[in-house]
This record gives sequence, C-alpha cells and structure tokens, in this order.
Amino acid sequence: MKPVLKRILIIAAILIAIVLIWLLFFHKKDALIVIQAEKPDTGYIAQSVTATGKIEPVDTVTVGTQVSGIISKLYVDFNSKVKKGQLLAELDKSLLQATLDQFRGNLQNAESQEVYAKNNFDRQNLLFKTDAISKADYDVALNTYNASKASVKSAQAQVRSALKNLSYSEIYSPIDGVILNRSISVGQTVAASFSTPTLFVIAKDITKMEVQANVDEADIGDVKKGNRASFTVDAFINDAFGGTVQDIRLHPSVSSNVVTYTTIINAPNNDEKLKPGMTANIIIYTKEVQGAMLIPAKALAFTPDSSLLKDYEIVGKVSRKKMRKGTGAGSPDANQVSHTAKSRSDTSAVPKQHATVWLLQGKKLVQKRITIGLNDNTHVEVLSGLTTNDLVVSGFTGGPAGKLGATTPGASPFLPARRGGGGTGGGGGGRGR
Repeated sequence: MKPVLKRILIIAAILIAIVLIWLLFFHKKDALIVIQAEKPDTGYIAQSVTATGKIEPVDTVTVGTQVSGIISKLYVDFNSKVKKGQLLAELDKSLLQATLDQFRGNLQNAESQEVYAKNNFDRQNLLFKTDAISKADYDVALNTYNASKASVKSAQAQVRSALKNLSYSEIYSPIDGVILNRSISVGQTVAASFSTPTLFVIAKDITKMEVQANVDEADIGDVKKGNRASFTVDAFINDAFGGTVQDIRLHPSVSSNVVTYTTIINAPNNDEKLKPGMTANIIIYTKEVQGAMLIPAKALAFTPDSSLLKDYEIVGKVSRKKMRKGTGAGSPDANQVSHTAKSRSDTSAVPKQHATVWLLQGKKLVQKRITIGLNDNTHVEVLSGLTTNDLVVSGFTGGPAGKLGATTPGASPFLPARRGGGGTGGGGGGRGR
C-alpha cells in the first residue's frame, strides 16, 4: 500500500472516531416541547393591603383622684372584674376629716353670730320705730345682721366643699369592666395639685377589642369603611382572627418620613385570646370577587418562542420591537398588568383592563385579547374574552438542548432563539400537549 493512501485512511479513521465520540457523548438531542396549558377555573380572588397594628380595648376609662393624700386601702388588683359604683380604693381621710370639722365649727360660729345679729336688729328696729334711736344706729344693726347671714352661707359652702373632698377620698368604678392597670399601692402619696394622677385604667369590655392598624399612605386610598379584614398575632400564629374596618382616622402619623393613617378594625374576642397591646399583622381586603373566572397570572407574560415554530402554528402578532427592547414580564408592554386605585373600574368597583393571552388549539397557538379584573400575582380574574373550554397557555418545557423555555416575555418567534433554550419555563400544574 502506498504511503499516501495509508495516510489518508488513517486521517479518515481519526475523523470518523471523532464524529462517533461527539455523537455518543457530546451531542444532545433536542428535548420534546411540551406546552403547559389549562382551562380557566372558577374561584375566589381578592385585592388586599397589608399593615401592622396594635390590639386595644374598644373603650377604656382612666380613673384618677381630685384630692391629694396617701392611699390607705386597695380593694382591687390587676385583671379584677369590677362593677359600676364598686369601691376601688380609699385615701387617708384624717386631714380631710379635720378640714371638714374646722368648717363645721366655722359654720356653727357663723350661725351663732347670725342669731345674735338678728336679735340685736329686732331690738334696734323696735326702737327705731318709736324714734328712740337714730337712723344711723338702725343701719348699723341691719348691716350687721345681713353680714352674719352672708357669713352663714359662706360657711355652709365650705362645709359642702369639705364633704365633697372627703367623698373624693373613696375611689369608685365609673363603669363595668376589667382593671387593666393599677399604678398605685397602699401607702403611696398621690398629689392632685397640678394634674389628676392616674390610679386605674379600666377596660369596659375585653370581649370586644379593636385593632389600630397603621396603613401606608400609598394603600389608604383603597381602604373603605366596611372592608373585611383578617389578622394574626404572634401568640396564636396558627389562628386567623376576623374583623371589619370601622373607621379611618384623618390625622396622619409620620415616622421616619413614612406617613401612615390609623385604621380602626373591630375584633370580636369572645374567647378572650386577644390581649391589649398585642401586635397584629393585618390583611385588609379592599376588593373581593366570588365565583370569578381565573387563569394563572403567568399566562399574561407568556410570549411564543421561535423554537415553537417547528411544531406549532402561531396565529397572532408578536412584536419584534419588544425583542429589541428586552421587555420584561413586569412591564405593561409584556402584558403584565398591575392594578391600583387609579385603574378604571366598572360598576362593581373592580379594576378592568385589557391584556392578551395565547390559546392552544390543536397545533395552533392563537393570540386572544381579553378583559381582566383583579390580579393577586398568582391568578387573574377574566371578565370577558374566554370560555371555560379554552386552553390558556402559561409556558412550555423542552426545546433546543432540552432547556426550559417560553415564559420569557418579548421573545419573537420570527427571530432565532438564543443558544441554550428560550428563557425560563412556566410553572407546573398545566396540561401537557
């Protein structure tokens, strides 16, 4: 055999071996493309806002004292249940009783002076009528009598005041309720000279609580009186408590340049699990729809990839401009529609916008324009444009080199797909075709 021919055969054998090795170990066949599609479902969807807040009793009363003194007796403690008019505490009465006795003595003296002045006036009046005394002496007697009567009235007022102050030494409950806080102890001195000191805080009814939610200014426009709310507390993390928005207070609260509005939510507490001061994590449902037609939210972001052209006919317009701009799934250009208070609403106050989805019809992908309502980022409410028998495409698996693909928004089926597949695939739970 000639050397040249031998060399050619060796080179050919090496090339064949390289091709076989590439085919066996390196070449990967394109995986089968599986479209993920499902029919619209019927269910519940809501739009909500979240907030944090504190749980407080609906009505609390702060009990104080109008007189100063030393606490001599206490009849209740923390968490004591009390009735209206029940005696809660007593102040030392010795000084108040001494003041009352002093004023009573002054009253007796004034009354005695009044009796003397009256008798003297009667005598002077009789003498004046017989012209036995002058008019000046008569006027003096009359003035003394009138002054004594005024002194009696003044002393009587002092006695009433001292009696009232003595009654203030006994602290009574103004309402039926529960003692939330006791800020005094026996032997403690309370001074009521400049402001009324707080002795007790009484909650009227702890079976009826309220949540004071701090709602952000960006969300407060959606919240209305009567909205349903639910919340959890750390003490009972697995329990969900319900309530209703009762009031939205107009006075804003500013903390670290963040503006919030206090929103009052009623919270029935028949089992008394909720305690005053607990921190609540709140969800306020601003819009709710029962029995809505629902599709996956990711169906709005689906755009056919060029890898689908081999097996499916694409019926609809896919903009090349989107591909050049690299439009993301969160952009309105990629059919990812967001809903805010500024959205146009129908008569049910449900946001209403237009979007496009792709339907699977045999071997065709057909673009469909629909009207959508609420979007909770998992499902989207369909107001019109679909039937319960339509198959809505939310993604696909497979394609070149078996990569996941076809949920990349903005990809054009008329441009070559990038190496490694066509983006990220849709979520599971779909119907393969």
